[in-house]
Order: sequence, then C-alpha cells, then structure tokens
Amino acid sequence: MNETTKMDIWLTICLCCILFLAVFASSLWAGQVITQEDRLWARQVLAKEKGLGAPGAPNTLAIFPFQNKTGKPELDPVQKGMALMLITDLSQIKSLQVVERVKLQALVDEMELGKSGLVNMDEAPRVGKLLGAQRLIGGDLQNGQLHPLQIKALLLDVPTAEVLKQPVTEGDLARLFDLEKELVSEILGYLKIEPTPEEKKRLQKPLTTSIKAALNLFAGIAASDEGDYRKAAGFYQRALREDPSIAHAREALGELQDLGLVPNSRSRDSFLHSIKDQTSLTDQLTPEDAIKREGRPSGDTVREIGGQAGHPASVEFPPTEFP
Repeated sequence: MNETTKMDIWLTICLCCILFLAVFASSLWAGQVITQEDRLWARQVLAKEKGLGAPGAPNTLAIFPFQNKTGKPELDPVQKGMALMLITDLSQIKSLQVVERVKLQALVDEMELGKSGLVNMDEAPRVGKLLGAQRLIGGDLQNGQLHPLQIKALLLDVPTAEVLKQPVTEGDLARLFDLEKELVSEILGYLKIEPTPEEKKRLQKPLTTSIKAALNLFAGIAASDEGDYRKAAGFYQRALREDPSIAHAREALGELQDLGLVPNSRSRDSFLHSIKDQTSLTDQLTPEDAIKREGRPSGDTVREIGGQAGHPASVEFPPTEFP
C-alpha cells in the first residue's frame, strides 16, 4: 500500500469521525432550525455513504417522527411532537447517545424520502446507518380500541432491520405526556437501562402541563422545518401564552430571533413578562452527538438558513390557529 493510498484512507476515517461527532455532540439545548450547516453535513454524509462503516454502539438511537394514521388532522402536530418528547427524555440518560433532531430532518430532506420527514420505516435502516445509529425508534398514532388515541412505537435494530420491540400505549389526548413517559419506561426496560436517581427525577418532569401549549410548540417545529419561520414564531408565541414556562418554545423563538429569521421587536425577557398578562386562547382546540448543538448563537449573530435575514423590527406575530 503506497503512501497516497494510506493518506486517502486516513482522511476518510477522519471525516467519518468528524461527521459522527457532529451528530453526537453533547449539549442540553438542541436548536430546532435546520441550518445551511446541517444541510451541508447531510450532503457530505450521503457523498460518503459507501465508505461508512458499521453503525454505532448499541445505545446510539435515532428517533423518527411518528405517523398520524388516525384520520384526525388536528393530531398532525403530535407526529414530530412525540419524537421531540422522546428525544428530550432519552437524552437525559447518560448511557444513551441520541441523534439530534435537526440532523435527522436535514438528512431526510436531502434524501427526499418523505414529506416533512415522515419516513417510511422500510427506509429507516438506511437512514439509521447514515446517522451512525445502532437502533431506531419510530411509530404510528392510531385510533385506540378503548381510548381516542393509541401510540404504537417501534424499536428497530439497524444492522439487521429486525423489529426488537413494539410498545403500545393508549389514552386521551390530555394524557399525552403520561403516554410518552410510559413508552420511555418500556424502551429503557428493553435496553436494560436503569436510570440513576437524578435521571429518574429529570424524566418525571413533563415538557409542559398544558396540552395546548405542547400542540402549538409541535406545530411551530413543523412550520420551522418547512422554512415558514414567521408561522413557526406565531405558534411559539401562542405556546408561551398558554404556558410561559415552556422552555422549548422560549428557546425555539429565541433561536429564530437570534438567527435573524424573524424580527426581534423586544427583548425576550420583556416578551415573557408581557405574555403572562395576556388573555389565554379559547379552551377548545378545533379540528418534538446528533444529540444537541453547543448552545445557541448570541443575539447579534445572523446565519444564512435558506430564508432571508435582517427583517424589520417591531413586528408582533399574530396567533396562528390549527386547521
């Protein structure tokens, strides 16, 4: 083997390591905007697909959006919301490495596998290998036999494409947070992972106590993935009106403002104080390392995302209704 060949092999190995670390970087907050950097990363992964080695360690997970098969469009936000909640909870477990949501979304967009990242599970093993994950989690939202909503999850082994476990839980939409926690418990049980006392404490904390806040957060993430940042900001604002303490909506709105994708008409702290006094929405709803990024950019940072930066100031986003 000549020196040139050795160098090519070494560079390929280094690139694969860099791509893996980019997907499994550690941080408590993972941004929700798919950036040009994420899309470039996805193109690089696809370009090196034939040279990728075996999937990662057994406890590396990629979590896909769930598919809404209930026939109820008002549940569409839960598709990405269920993934977001599972990512948030399973990322609390130190012995697990969870693919960052935007990395998976960027890769799926680049591969053009499915609308809004809703991947057919037949394609999932290939996506899992590209992400460096050993196991995948996905599933469906269905009409339950005894309750309005049934969540059927699927845990799949990437190398063999074998379905390892199919936990199922069902209940009312109002119990969505409890249903997600039940799935987390079953997944950890299958993986034979016993959370530490501190991890158990964090896992007990729900994303929010307001189902309406959660649905608006989930809808905002879906809008952001589609590049409609103004609509996403409206959903995030609405989520914060329902629950001013919902951290994901606060951070996601702040990210849009920091990246210059929506106007930042006032400071985030002033905004959060003001919404506490605003009238809440109607009580009726009509018919969420590739783990995480190293924090968000500073307030002065503007990055090119695919939309235009530098919007005019002093704009309040109108509340956005569900269809």
